[in-house]
Amino acid sequence: MSNATNPIPLWGGIECTINRIEDHYYDQLEMAGHYQRDTDIKAFASLGIRALRYPILWEKHQPEKDSEIDWRFSEQRLNQVREQGIVPIAGLLHHGSGPAFTRLDHPAFPELFAAYAKQVAERFPWLEYYTPINEPLTTARFSGLYGLWYPHASHDISFVRMLLNQLKATVLAMAAIREVNPAAKLVQTEDLGKTYSSPRLKFQADFENERRWCSVDLLCGKLQPGDAMYDYCLRLGITEQELQWFNDHPCPPDIIGANYYITSERFLDEELEKYPPHTHGGNEVLAYADVEAIRVQHGQPWGIKLLLSELWNRYQLPIAITECHLACSREDQLRWFSETVDNLEALRDDGVDIRAITAWSLLGSFGWDKLLTSPAMRYETGVFDCRSGSLRPTAMASLLRSYSQGEERHPLCGQPGWWHTQFDILQQEQHAEKMIHQTPILVLGKTGTLGQAFARYLQWRNIPFVLAGREDADVRNNKKLLELVDQVRPWAVINATGFVDIDAAETNPEDCLAVNFAAPVLLANICAKRNIGLLNFSSDQVFDGRKTSPYLEDDTTNPLNVYGRTKAMAERQLTTFHPGHLHVRTSAFFGPDDAHNFVTQLLEKLARGEEVTVAGDEFISPTYVPDLVAACTNLLIDGESGIRHLTNGTAISWARLAKDMAQRYGMKKSLVRVVGSAELKRAARRPLFVPLQSNYPHDMPPLEDALGRYMQEKTLAMV
Repeated sequence: MSNATNPIPLWGGIECTINRIEDHYYDQLEMAGHYQRDTDIKAFASLGIRALRYPILWEKHQPEKDSEIDWRFSEQRLNQVREQGIVPIAGLLHHGSGPAFTRLDHPAFPELFAAYAKQVAERFPWLEYYTPINEPLTTARFSGLYGLWYPHASHDISFVRMLLNQLKATVLAMAAIREVNPAAKLVQTEDLGKTYSSPRLKFQADFENERRWCSVDLLCGKLQPGDAMYDYCLRLGITEQELQWFNDHPCPPDIIGANYYITSERFLDEELEKYPPHTHGGNEVLAYADVEAIRVQHGQPWGIKLLLSELWNRYQLPIAITECHLACSREDQLRWFSETVDNLEALRDDGVDIRAITAWSLLGSFGWDKLLTSPAMRYETGVFDCRSGSLRPTAMASLLRSYSQGEERHPLCGQPGWWHTQFDILQQEQHAEKMIHQTPILVLGKTGTLGQAFARYLQWRNIPFVLAGREDADVRNNKKLLELVDQVRPWAVINATGFVDIDAAETNPEDCLAVNFAAPVLLANICAKRNIGLLNFSSDQVFDGRKTSPYLEDDTTNPLNVYGRTKAMAERQLTTFHPGHLHVRTSAFFGPDDAHNFVTQLLEKLARGEEVTVAGDEFISPTYVPDLVAACTNLLIDGESGIRHLTNGTAISWARLAKDMAQRYGMKKSLVRVVGSAELKRAARRPLFVPLQSNYPHDMPPLEDALGRYMQEKTLAMV
C-alpha cells in the first residue's frame, strides 16, 4: 500500500449466497440483518469504495415460476448506492442453484435465467455492470463434481453440464440485458486458483490447471478442437455443436474478476499417510490427498502475483480482484489486504491493466468454515461485525478508509503474515529480533497474570510488543512512565497492572488508589497527548449487586468496597482524560498458567483432600484469561473505545462453579462446603449478584467451552 498518490480503486462486496441444504434455503443477507437495516449502504460508502458488488438474486426475487416480482427492497438499496456516488455491480446468482423450479443441470436453466436477467434490466435500465453468475466453475465443481452443494452430484458429466449451463445462461443473460442497455458490461468472476503436485501426480495437476481457465475460455470463444478441455467435454458426451455455440456467441468479459483465497492454490500428493483423512480423494488411477498448497513446502513459485500474471498473459483483458479476504486474525487480515495491494501495484507498474481491489466481505459471512454444507452457520466477521444487529467497524474498516484517502496503513501491516513464516524458522527468528524495532504494543505488568498472558498471546499472533515491569517504570511515577512511552513509541498501551487483592484494599486504601486510579490516569493523560491507544481493566466490583439480571455497560455503578471504588473512579477519569481509550470490565479470572486463581487453587486443595469453603449466594461471570486476552486484542486492533464487558457469559455462583469443577476432575464434591457470603468474614464486602453481560458483540466463547479447554491445558501441563 505504497502508492498514496494513485491508489488502485477500492470496491466493496457483500457475501450474499442463498444456499440450499436439502429443501431448506439459507440466506446470508438475512442472517447478517441486511434486510432490516437501512444504514448499511451509508456505512459502506464511508470506506471510500467506488463500486459495490450488490445482489439482485434470482432465488430472492422469483422463488416461484412466473411469479410477480417485488422490486421495492432492491430499488431502495440501489437508489441508496447511487445517492452515495457508488457504482453498483449487480449479481444475479451467487453460489446458488436457482429457485426451486429449476436447477443447475436443468436443460431450461439458461433460458429461465436469461428471462430473469432481462426483467432486472427492464426494472433498472441504468445498471451498467453485471456479474450474472458468480464463479460458475467453482459452483459447478462444488455442486456437480464434489457433491457438496445442491443438486449434490459427483460425476464429471454433471460438473461439465452445470458449467456449460451457467456459462450459456451468462451469455444469454448479457444478450438480454444489452437489448435494454447496450452499454451493459460483464464483470465475470472466478476463483484464481492453481494446482501443484508431487511428480507422480503432475498429470492431474496439469489437467486441473487447464480446467481453471474453462469459464473465461468459453466466454471468449477460445475453446477449440484439440484443446485438453474440449476433448474432455467430448469424452463425456458433450456434442461439438454445444461447444461450437460458445464460439459462435462470444461474450468476453469487460473485466475479469479474480477471487483469490489462501485455499485457492492446492497441492496433490499420493502419500496419504502424511495428511488427515478428510483430504483424501483421487482419480481413476491414483488415490491422493488434496490440501492447501500453503501448508506444504512444495518449492514452486506461488501467490497472487504469479497467478494474475498468468491470467493477464492468457487473455489481455482488464482485471479486478473481486474478493480479497482471509479467514484469520485481525492483524493478518490487514496484512493480507495490504500485501495484495502491493502485488497489484507492482503488476500495474509492469503494464497489467488492474482496475480495482474489492474488500470482501463487508458484512462478514456465515457457514463458510464448513463450505455452506451445514445448518450450523458459524459467523466470521468481515469489514464490519453485524452480530449485535448494528454494524461495528473492525480494523479492516479503518484500513480501507486510510487506503482510500491515501493515508498511512495500520502499524501491524508491516509484519509478514503467517503464510510467509510458518515454515521458515530462520525468518521467524530474524523477525522476532526485529519486532522490538517495529511499532509495538506496550504491555505494562510483566510479572502479573494478565501481562504474562498478553505476552504469550501477542507473540503467538506475531504482533510486536514490549513487556515492561516496575523495573522499567513504576506506573505511579509520571516522569518514568513518560520516558518509557517515549522510548518505546507504541501505537497502543495495555495496562495489565493493578492492585488485585480485594480484602487487602480495605486496609491499604492508599496503595490501591495509587495503582488502580492514579496510575491509569497518568497513563491516560500521556497516551491522549501522543494519540496512543489505551486498554485499561475494570471489574464487576463497581456494581452493588442489587440488580436481578446481569449488568450491562450502561448500568449505574455503586461499589461496596475500596477496590470497586478505585476501579469506578478510574473509569470516570479515564473517560475525561482519554475519551478514545478502551475500558474492559471483567470478572473471576481463571486460566491454565495462573497458580493463584480460584479454579486452580480449588483443584489443588481438593486433590490434597482439603475442604474448601465457598459462597453459595455470590454470583459472578467466570472469565477464561486466554479468551479475554484474545477478545481484548481484537478490540484494541479494531480501535474500539468506551466500556466493554468481557466474560465467558454464564452467571454462576462460586459454589456451583466449585462443584462443577470437582465433578469434571473426578474429585469429591462433598469437600466443597457451601456457606453464605457473610459467614466468610472477609474484610471487604462483596456484591451478591454481579454477572456481566454486554450490549456489544464479542468473541468470548461460552463458559462450558472455556472450562473444557482449561481442563485440556491443565491435563497437558501435568503430563
